[in-house]
Amino acid sequence: MAGAADLDVAYVARLARINLSEEEANAFQKQLGDVLNYVEKLRQTDVTGVEAAAHALPVFNVFREDAPRDWFTAEQALSNAPRKANGLFIVPKVVE
Repeated sequence: MAGAADLDVAYVARLARINLSEEEANAFQKQLGDVLNYVEKLRQTDVTGVEAAAHALPVFNVFREDAPRDWFTAEQALSNAPRKANGLFIVPKVVE
């Protein structure tokens, strides 16, 4: 695994177009080193016989039963719309 010294925070910040001061880059470099050292410590932990799990506790599907029921009509849904036309909501354009 690459150590913190192998990953230059200032270089990565330039690639991401993040302006870091020299002090910030040095602080983040130290923090990254601490994180990577901790990850290496975790990698050394013996997990033989430990079953892999996505969650610490059992997870069950708690959704309600999917049953059809009455809902809004199109007219009711559009009744409070600030702008509408031809049975559709009119919204501002957000993509060029």
